[in-house]
Amino acid sequence: MAIPVIDLAELHGDKRSKTMTSLHEACEKWGFFQVDNHGVDKKLMEKVKEMVNGYYDENLKEKFYESEMTKSLNKNEKISDMDWESTFFIWHRPNSNINQIPNITKQLCETMEEYIAQLIKLAETLSELICENLGLDHNHIKQTFCGTKGPSIGTKVAIYPQCPNPDLVRGLREHTDAGGIILLLQDDQVPGLEFLKDGQWFRIPPSKNNTIFVNTGDQIEVISNGKYKSVLHRVMAEKQGNRLSIATFYNPGNDAVISPAPELLYPGNYQFGDYLKLYSTTKFLEKGPRFESMKTTMVNGHHG
Repeated sequence: MAIPVIDLAELHGDKRSKTMTSLHEACEKWGFFQVDNHGVDKKLMEKVKEMVNGYYDENLKEKFYESEMTKSLNKNEKISDMDWESTFFIWHRPNSNINQIPNITKQLCETMEEYIAQLIKLAETLSELICENLGLDHNHIKQTFCGTKGPSIGTKVAIYPQCPNPDLVRGLREHTDAGGIILLLQDDQVPGLEFLKDGQWFRIPPSKNNTIFVNTGDQIEVISNGKYKSVLHRVMAEKQGNRLSIATFYNPGNDAVISPAPELLYPGNYQFGDYLKLYSTTKFLEKGPRFESMKTTMVNGHHG
């Protein structure tokens, strides 16, 4: 099986319908996909990767290999309550903490901010396309995520260091993502990321040519009323080298109120007799409009 690849350039022209169908199937059946022709400057992406790797080498690597976890692993002790990762988190919106990260250079701050500005545009585009596929107003996710201060945008920067005993520890334990749309700039050499697909762990290959790997989080599952489910994933520790992962989260603001989109809910709290009345005149028509009619009846607060 090949991971779905969504080519955003094909949204403009006669391949739009096919591309939208591919995106819908990727969200519904996989929960993850790759995006090409995404509009994010690929030279900028290379610069971000290079600078993050440099930051790790200068500030984090030595400390990581001196940690108690590393000492335990060197004694061949299995580790089940920690992850084999060296990581830090950058908040971008609504407030940034990037200048508070120890020893971060002005150049890395500026490069990351330029990258994030482009990535937010991509996240918003994807949110609009997802809404279109769900039959929602194209701004529904953006408006839902806003809260009073706008969406929360943050980046988990992680290195999964070369591991001497990968059978004894996970790079990152199994989990789904809490938020909305996750956009991953990942290593182009070292594998390790795995997603659960049809009950089997599916190995995600390194990203070539700076495609962006996308998965949907728990809040998209809620908004879509379970149509687009968040998927369990993990990172395996690897022997053959460090794996770089720069995952940016397009999430709701902390005070955003999340619920399934009303358009995606079945009708509820009606009397069966009322449904039969409607059914008697619409029996040989599509059931979808019948359900919508029942929803309207209940919203208006009356039966019959």
